[in-house]
Amino acid sequence: MNSRLPEEFRDRTKQYAAGAIRLFVKLPQGREEIRVLGKQLLRSGTSVAAHVREASRARSDDEFVSKLGGALQEADESALWLELLREECAVDPNLTKPLETESCELMAIFITMINRTKGRS
Repeated sequence: MNSRLPEEFRDRTKQYAAGAIRLFVKLPQGREEIRVLGKQLLRSGTSVAAHVREASRARSDDEFVSKLGGALQEADESALWLELLREECAVDPNLTKPLETESCELMAIFITMINRTKGRS
């Protein structure tokens, strides 16, 4: 495969997106604020994997950094929705914590990739 990113990493972000989908399905739908935050999480969580897919096909370092920057923003946004669901909506931490941890790990990886790519330029 001609890709800027290892297949394992692409799979990891796809699993992150799948985790956001699974969490969304488990959320109680009786409260409006949970529905709204859940939809926000669904959008941002799946967008992380989409940005990584786009980055893997980038034609330049600048495009690669831009797409990973988008993935970083979406992962950070997802972390916010997860925190709010847990802290303000009383969603069980056992549901949110694994994705919160993965959000932080992915953000650290994205920052490292971005900095290393910029350092080569």
